[in-house]
Amino acid sequence: MRAKNLKDQDIASIVSILDGWSGKLSWDLLIEAIEVRRLGCYTRQALHKHVRIREAFGLTKIRLANSSSIEKVSKELDPEMRVAFQLIERLEAEKLRLTLENNRLLEQFVCWAYNAHTRGLSKDFLNQPLPRVDREQSVRKTPANKLRGIK
Repeated sequence: MRAKNLKDQDIASIVSILDGWSGKLSWDLLIEAIEVRRLGCYTRQALHKHVRIREAFGLTKIRLANSSSIEKVSKELDPEMRVAFQLIERLEAEKLRLTLENNRLLEQFVCWAYNAHTRGLSKDFLNQPLPRVDREQSVRKTPANKLRGIK
C-alpha cells in the first residue's frame, strides 16, 4: 500500500529524527525509524526527492563521520552529563542544518530578486499585500434559490 504524500510537518519530523541520530546511518535504517514512529513506509527515492531530507541526511552522515572521538568522551561521563552532552550535540546539529537551510533560502531569494528586476518588477509591486480571501458562505445553486431570485 502506498504511503501518504509527505507534508511539511512530516518532513520536519523526519529531519528532526536525523538531527538526533546517533550510530550507523543508512537510508534503510532511516526508513525503519520513520516506520517505527508511524509516519509511514517510504522508499529511499521518495525521501531523497525532498531537499530538506536529502540535505539533513548528508549533514548527519558528515556529523557521524566526525563524531567518533566525541562518542569515546561521552562514554566516560556519568549518565546525567551524557544526556546533557547528547542534547547539546543534537541542538548543534539542528543549528547547523537550520543555518544551511536559511542560506539556501537566502540564495533562492536573491535569484528571485534578480529575476524580478530583469522583468522590470519594482520593489513596491513585489511588496503588495496578498489579495484578501473571501470567506463568506456561498449560496448553493438550487432550483428553489433560482425561484427566489438568488444567484
